[in-house]
Amino acid sequence: MTTVNDLLNLLVLEQISETEFNGTSETIGNPIVFGGQVLAQAIHAASKTITNGRILHSMHSYFLEPGDLELPITYSVSVIRDGGSFSVRRVTAHQKETTIFILSASFHKKEEGYNHQIEMPTNLKQPEALLSWTDILQQYGEFLPKSLKSFFEIERPIEFKPVLLGNPLEKKDLPPVSNVWFKLKGNVSGLDMATKKQILTYISDYNILVSALNPHASKAHWGNTQTASLDHSMWYFRDFDFDDWLLYSMESPNASSARGFARGHIFTREGKLIASVAQEGLMRPKNKK
Repeated sequence: MTTVNDLLNLLVLEQISETEFNGTSETIGNPIVFGGQVLAQAIHAASKTITNGRILHSMHSYFLEPGDLELPITYSVSVIRDGGSFSVRRVTAHQKETTIFILSASFHKKEEGYNHQIEMPTNLKQPEALLSWTDILQQYGEFLPKSLKSFFEIERPIEFKPVLLGNPLEKKDLPPVSNVWFKLKGNVSGLDMATKKQILTYISDYNILVSALNPHASKAHWGNTQTASLDHSMWYFRDFDFDDWLLYSMESPNASSARGFARGHIFTREGKLIASVAQEGLMRPKNKK
């Protein structure tokens, strides 16, 4: 995938019945299905059963088994409730006889109410002053660890620019935070709100566990640590567009018992908070049983 059109094609599901849909997979450099893809496709499936104009405001999910890139994923949607203000859907994703993922999503009618938000981090470098993953590969590719270089070589429909560029050869512990600017590649005009939220959800599974691994960077890295998303929750607050860079600001309050917990907030460049994310992931040292 190289542009937003490729990502949009990935989100298109084959409708089997009123509540069942099939999806295909694209690798992001891992041998298993990317969690963000399953999240976005599941939300897409759930939204197909919403006929009252309500908009997604939150979702909560668990990754149960790794997905096979070669097999279609079937999303089965259960209509849990259509109340006076909220509609709730449960989505189960399976490949053959194996359930790989479950999600609950809530949709809310448009209402007016009180309004406040936290402030975006200040004194961060703007994206124009930073190197993208593509720039890092071009300038430092020969010095990168093989696994990291291979990951950066995969073409993506999103450009990422980390605010702090850690040196993987330095073996130095870092603060449990991570800030990454991101922007879609290609024409992003004309996207409806439901589609924008699906794309944002896809992107939200990138980078978030970096903040949990940072405090252990002197001894832990992606090559010697088994990582996987265990659960993922997301809340959607305000409308937005993809026509400028967005900031994903992440922190990790805790790591213990071979799990790391991270949370993040996504802002527009102007500082509008559009979504928040929470995730716990597996962080298992490979040299320990």
